[in-house]
Amino acid sequence: MTPNVSPAGRVAEAPPQAPSAGRSAPPSTTRLIGVDLARGLAVLGMYAAHVGPDPTDGGPAGFLMEPAHGRASALFALLAGFSLLLITGRRVPRTGREGRQAVARVLIRAAILLPLGTALTMTGTSVDVILAFYALYFVFALPLRRLRARTLALVAAAAAIVMPQVLYLVQWLIRTGDWAPAVVHYDPLARISGTDGFLGLLFTGAYPVLTWMPFVIAGMAVARLDLASAVVLRRLVLTGAALAVLGYGGSWLALHLFPRAVEAVDPVGGNGSAMSLWWSDAAGEPAGTGPARLLIASPHSETTLSVLGNTGVAVAVLAACVAAAAGLPRVRRLAGPVIAIGTMSLTAYVLNIVGIWALGIQDVPGSPLPVLLGFVAAVTLLAVLWPRRFRRGPLEYLLNSATKAAQLVR
Repeated sequence: MTPNVSPAGRVAEAPPQAPSAGRSAPPSTTRLIGVDLARGLAVLGMYAAHVGPDPTDGGPAGFLMEPAHGRASALFALLAGFSLLLITGRRVPRTGREGRQAVARVLIRAAILLPLGTALTMTGTSVDVILAFYALYFVFALPLRRLRARTLALVAAAAAIVMPQVLYLVQWLIRTGDWAPAVVHYDPLARISGTDGFLGLLFTGAYPVLTWMPFVIAGMAVARLDLASAVVLRRLVLTGAALAVLGYGGSWLALHLFPRAVEAVDPVGGNGSAMSLWWSDAAGEPAGTGPARLLIASPHSETTLSVLGNTGVAVAVLAACVAAAAGLPRVRRLAGPVIAIGTMSLTAYVLNIVGIWALGIQDVPGSPLPVLLGFVAAVTLLAVLWPRRFRRGPLEYLLNSATKAAQLVR
């Protein structure tokens, strides 16, 4: 069975080996149910970020929405790396003809997600669509598919430390130079979509490749591990918690140690203090473009501290979901609808964007809570009822069918 790539739905693996002493049984003989659970939570988090109440409005609803911003999309990116290895070989990389076909499947998915994401962007909604960025994540991550877990973790850590500084420099060059408009002018993707094209996907967009690849590579590192081991899962949860403390806590400490930095990034709008930029964007968009911005860790701030904190949350959530789904049958039953959403997450994501466009929703976020609940109810109903007749979600089926062309690779 050919696995689908997050957020394209179901994931699948070869039947696992019998567990050794001291290990719990694998979560599933055909699928990591916990990964579907994590993906379902990411979908719901994205819904909250898109059509939920605006956190800057304050109140209990706004506060509950805040954790989804930036962190749901980071979880998606982490799962992208995980799913890439489900295709190319999770524990042991596929080689030979099988390996070449796996690479072709990933490239076909990327070739589909790029125009799909571009088309959704062209609907004119206020949502920063991630799918086109996803396509480049897959392409850039492919050369790393054969690395061991430890090496992947080191590469992810190095990228998290270095790439935000590189992005800051590139964005400074874009702002101060006059070369960027010429690049956009000759970019066919930019001409078609009316966006910054590949320049936006790489550097200036909401999910720039430079600072989002660490999430993808971290997901690949997690995928290499033995997730049937309770010890491994506990270590992952602790590692995720430590990264979250390092990222968000490091930003909190920096903002308290350097009051002039707080003044430099003090937002113009919003309802909060600049001191909240260590984890939240409820205070508004940080002011200025100076290096003080590198000390904050708010969602989409594209700093090292932000990447570390968001990676930590994503790793901990994924490990907790795998552990809960594997060891707690009651959790699997209660979370069944969320798991079902996770198996058709590409369909759920696209329907969310289409729904926002069809309803003419302008404020993203900023919808009343009943709107969010309506979107969630609709996608849950679809996810629960669809599998009664069909094996895959509608877009998951089309994507899986398209990748069958990879079988022609010799």
